[in-house]
Amino acid sequence: MPARRLAPPLALLAALAAGCAPSLPKGVDPVALEAAIDDAVGDPNTCVLIGQAQTGRLVWRYGTHGVCGKVWPACNGTEARTVEGLLKTAGREGAEIWASCPSNPDRSRTVAWAAGPVPGRADLVFTAVMEGASTPPGIVLGDKLRGALKRGGLSPAG
Repeated sequence: MPARRLAPPLALLAALAAGCAPSLPKGVDPVALEAAIDDAVGDPNTCVLIGQAQTGRLVWRYGTHGVCGKVWPACNGTEARTVEGLLKTAGREGAEIWASCPSNPDRSRTVAWAAGPVPGRADLVFTAVMEGASTPPGIVLGDKLRGALKRGGLSPAG
């Protein structure tokens, strides 16, 4: 019985927290954006994050928390990172990131990274990671993703 009494207050807190969180720009349909990303780079081991350029604050997520929170080789030496960690610095660094490297010791799998400004939007950045046996290079992941962001309505048409 005590769990029933807690449910309404917990639901209220969750609703209030969601109302304070950043969200996609007005007019962007999250279902259309997800479908465009599915068509371009959809894979169970793909994570795409959209965030505020100045703060790195998460606006929208494609992929599971397991994939998005996993630590992968950063492909820049001995470092490792998460796509969530990359989001926090991507906007401040201002540069596009395209990288790929083996993700396991026998080199049978690859991790690809892509990050940069959302085309046509100075206020938003994207970061992405994909891992698997047939993962495309990071530059291909980024190129496909930029097209998907346009088709999904996040980037202005044109």
